[in-house]
Amino acid sequence: MKVVALVSGGKDSCYAMMRCRDYGHEIVALANLMPLEDSIDELDSYMFQTVGHQIVISYAECMGLPLFRRRIKGSSRYQDLNYQVTSGDEVEDMFVLLNEVKHQIPSITAVSSGAIASDYQRLRVESVCSRLGLVSLAYLWKQDQTSLLDEMIRKEIKAITIKVAAIGLKPSKHLGRDILELQAHLLNLKEMYGINVCGEGGEYETLTLDCPLFKNARIILDDFKVILHSEDSIASVGILHPVAFHLECKNGSLLSFSGESGRNEVGLNKICNVHEVKGDYLSEMVRCPPVNSASDSLDAKKKSVYMSRTKGCTFSMASWVQNSSQTPEGLQDDLTSILGKLELELSKNDFGWAHVLYIHLYISDMNEFPLANEVYLKFITEKKCHMGVPSRSTIQLPLAQVGRGNASVEILVTGDQSKRVLHVQSISCWAPSCIGPYSQATLHREILYMAGQLGLDPPTMTLCPGGPTAEMEQALENCEAVANCFNGSITSSAILLIIYCSARLTLSERHEIQLKVETFLKRRAFSLPHVGSADVLDPIFLYVLAPDLPKRALVEVKPVLHIPEDREAMIQDSGLEASATGIPENWDFEHSSWHDSCCQKWIISGKICAVTISITKDLVLQICSGLDETPESSQLSIPKKCIERTSRFCFYLLSRTLLENQFSWGDLMSLRFYFSTALCINAEELELIFSQALSELTGASSKNSEMLEEEPIFNLIPVLSSGGSASMDDLLTCELFASKT
Repeated sequence: MKVVALVSGGKDSCYAMMRCRDYGHEIVALANLMPLEDSIDELDSYMFQTVGHQIVISYAECMGLPLFRRRIKGSSRYQDLNYQVTSGDEVEDMFVLLNEVKHQIPSITAVSSGAIASDYQRLRVESVCSRLGLVSLAYLWKQDQTSLLDEMIRKEIKAITIKVAAIGLKPSKHLGRDILELQAHLLNLKEMYGINVCGEGGEYETLTLDCPLFKNARIILDDFKVILHSEDSIASVGILHPVAFHLECKNGSLLSFSGESGRNEVGLNKICNVHEVKGDYLSEMVRCPPVNSASDSLDAKKKSVYMSRTKGCTFSMASWVQNSSQTPEGLQDDLTSILGKLELELSKNDFGWAHVLYIHLYISDMNEFPLANEVYLKFITEKKCHMGVPSRSTIQLPLAQVGRGNASVEILVTGDQSKRVLHVQSISCWAPSCIGPYSQATLHREILYMAGQLGLDPPTMTLCPGGPTAEMEQALENCEAVANCFNGSITSSAILLIIYCSARLTLSERHEIQLKVETFLKRRAFSLPHVGSADVLDPIFLYVLAPDLPKRALVEVKPVLHIPEDREAMIQDSGLEASATGIPENWDFEHSSWHDSCCQKWIISGKICAVTISITKDLVLQICSGLDETPESSQLSIPKKCIERTSRFCFYLLSRTLLENQFSWGDLMSLRFYFSTALCINAEELELIFSQALSELTGASSKNSEMLEEEPIFNLIPVLSSGGSASMDDLLTCELFASKT
């Protein structure tokens, strides 16, 4: 990509440019924001470093690139974390600056910045990039600062301190010192006082005088004076004010120029590659066109849109179009109807997309994924989700094969807005970016819902080469990076790991993937600090075979994690006395040991109950052993009577598990039945069977009457196959999640 680099003069923005070049991008322009008056060194800005701005003008000649500069007219008016367009805010100065760069150089598609740890700064750069249709590149994001500083020094960035404001850093002693000279001292201060080694906490700021990108000249600082802003016995604040500097040519290249602070207009005349961007705020003129509300966009399909819904405080809703026609417009029509229906249902309860925690997007053809995203963008936008956009996973399913149309959507909704969202749109070395209205993860009431993670190499956003196990390793690394942002780990915090596998994988490759998952988790368990064997949870594993995945990936991982407020609460043992009261006696299922063999459970007393039940062909034979009509072991199809009895068995086992752990159906958040297309049954017919079994259960027990509603409380998901292992030999897999948090 062709990149405009935001430069402050500091080491971080320069090293970010070097990283861009390492990953094959081309820096074609520089952009800098400076104070209104040249004599001012520093502004009260939450966004921009301005100390040393008098020298940044020379970067144009040092690098042989055009430099666009704008004087900062705004201030930090909007100070909430998630930025909203605000007239007179300093962010709008950056918007005007980058808009002009884009206008002058239309080939630019990305913006580089040196953000390392500040969400405040990163989110504002991402906001501006989003409005201008540019990609944010933040290759230093979430990197270890000790390693970063060492890399900068080893890769010959020559930078000096121009501001100090931390304990252990004295203006008279440490201003103007090279970062190489200060490295050992900074590391000592980190050990003693916990300072940020790269100065991300405002401990110090730097000015780069030379680096490998300066192909034409290096900067020589001839004279400066120290200005003491505040004298303090513990942490005095001082800045270095440049008085005189000149450029020293490299290899007989361009003529150098001399300059003095306060006379930068001379430099502007001498360096014709510097452009000052003036003008007022243009945000309203160039902002992306507003998206029309889609609530009223339901077409003639409105009457054929079906739904399921659970009834808890945090509940799920699923929607689909039954038996939709397979036309080129099918996906667009179906998804518009589905999302419109869900939006309408949300509004009936005074909810909106801001209340949605997670979205499962299922489509029948992955080739139409770009079109699906276009429709998605018309409904779910950052503007509608002030607390952050929901997390999301997407896979292809055999929907049309079972009469479920071209798309299906399931959403998880909460009545409150206490969620915490991680939405990093910048491309970095940390984890794959989410360039669009969906987040890497959403935390709500101790449960972390993570977006589906592919085996993408974060800095290049391409699938990791090396086949399925390499993709799986990278996908797990990506999951771990996201979990770490919430002080969690997929090793010590995972409740459920759903692993979607592409149908292109062979059985042996799927087993290799399972082995890779188990090896990864064990290896990470031993490497986690302060984590004992008792702290390592045993998550539920669910493997799903899908026709295709986004980007033609071979695997996709979707974790659900428990991030407790109290670490001692991570106990996976209910300690409750088993009780099956409330299960209908006439269901003639006597509890047997083999019942437990088909279940995976994850229970925290009084908080979380997660269960999966695996129904294989052999288990169907055992469940239906007393029926007149039972399937032959060699037959693929299952008689309807056997499916009916199996459905009753599933609800019996789910009810028993809930009741034994003192949960009720009112605590239900989601209930999914993954059914194999090998069952050779239409989804509509299967829904009737399961609804009938549920009616029998609710009719037989007043405790379960809360389940009896017009819409089913479960979502049927057609898959090629599924199961608790990579063999995926289930005909039916139940996945239940209940919570009291």
